Amino acid sequence: MPKAILSVHDKSGLLDFARGLAAMNWTLIASGGTARLLRESGMAVTEVAEYTHSPEILGGRVKTLHPAIHGGLLARATDADQQELQSLNWDYIDLVAVNLYPFEETIARPGVTEEDAIENIDIGGVTLIRAAAKNHSRVTLLCDPADYGAVLAELQAGSVSPETRKRLALKGFAHTAHYDAAISAYFSGADQPLSLNLYPISSLRYGENPHQQATLYSYDAQTGPLGGKVLQGKALSYNNILDLDAAWKGAVSFERPTVCIVKHLSPCGIASGDSLAAAFPLALACDPISAFGGVIATNRPFDADIAGSLGELFVECIAAPGFSPLALEILAKRKNLRLVWMPDTSVSPLYELRSVNQGMLRQSLDLGDPQGAEWKVVSQRQPTEAEWQALRFAWKACQHVKSNSIVFAQGEATVGIGGGQPNRVDCVRIAATRSGEKAHGAVMASDAFFPFPDSVEEGIKAGITAIVHPGGSVRDAESIALADANGLAMVVTGVRHFRH
Repeated sequence: MPKAILSVHDKSGLLDFARGLAAMNWTLIASGGTARLLRESGMAVTEVAEYTHSPEILGGRVKTLHPAIHGGLLARATDADQQELQSLNWDYIDLVAVNLYPFEETIARPGVTEEDAIENIDIGGVTLIRAAAKNHSRVTLLCDPADYGAVLAELQAGSVSPETRKRLALKGFAHTAHYDAAISAYFSGADQPLSLNLYPISSLRYGENPHQQATLYSYDAQTGPLGGKVLQGKALSYNNILDLDAAWKGAVSFERPTVCIVKHLSPCGIASGDSLAAAFPLALACDPISAFGGVIATNRPFDADIAGSLGELFVECIAAPGFSPLALEILAKRKNLRLVWMPDTSVSPLYELRSVNQGMLRQSLDLGDPQGAEWKVVSQRQPTEAEWQALRFAWKACQHVKSNSIVFAQGEATVGIGGGQPNRVDCVRIAATRSGEKAHGAVMASDAFFPFPDSVEEGIKAGITAIVHPGGSVRDAESIALADANGLAMVVTGVRHFRH
């Protein structure tokens, strides 16, 4: 009877997979919480401690690290290995479903301690992955729940093919390499050489321009663009990928259902609402001319309501954490539209690299204001409740606009965006022009302080009523005085959000 060991932190899809194995008379071996979940769901399961005759110890730090487990995984399909296992009353283990403690997610949390980080360094899971991957000639490794369905189908058809086992083993090695690199980077900071494991996953037709060659690389050899999967349309271009990356990071930085439209690496509309269908027209209205031929990202699954509301707008690409069947049916009618399914709403890795002449720059991602940042009202007038809502939205939106960044917003929608200019006052003028009449009653966010009060003056001319910016200029008093003289509310954050 074939045996599988199941030891997963992320339990999505596990029950259906385990039921499929059980239906084919597989013996299920599982650790701790995984065993408990299977048992509560009515499945027969052997706990690791029962199988090894050795208890979990050290508060769960040691569960699967036992020769009965790893001997069963690493044993080859030879008479000698089989006889040795039998002499020890052990058996082959044929399949491993395992995923790791969320180290990167843990260290991304505000205020995380080194102790928290250490306790989220997986040992047993990594060892299971490496053992199964090493012996992929016999053992099937599953370290990604997205592979459960395909592997189960192969098993139901007879067996997992050698090609699939090898592909899954490569995925496991890439996964542990990335995991170890994240741990090393966390503890070493900038003190150690930077090592990268990147896999070519797509040869692009060309780069930014037809005379430039380009290739897309990924940290995971088996993933698709941006860690997702292209569901529809022709291959993504170099510029599509850059725009989708910018749009995705913008959309997932908001908690409420949000639509981010990007053109040439610049957001031309961001809006949140009770639904994507409610947010989309607000995002589009910010700059409908620039939105033509742009890309869209959402932080919720793309449903039929927003798919139907696209109207005649020409869209190059859409990235979303899922597409409803009816949305796919509607979007299939749009010629040349690329759809990219994203597996979740995360951004990974939590740093970014940029090449420079003879080197590389590395920095942590700007995930918003750091913990402890304090907003202070510096004007005589306090913002109204509506202004506070718009200021918070505008502040987050301006973090995704090329500096110098200026965002005009009403409610939870941008109404004018100006960025990428060498001086801030021109960006205010651009945002004001794009806002038009919608600037009246809007708020303004600036990613950095005002070196002169001229940007505040331009905002006042446009009709804004409140401003949020980092503060810290030697001329802050002049900007505050101008705001007070015109009845504006002004808030400083103490945090700058340049995006070069």
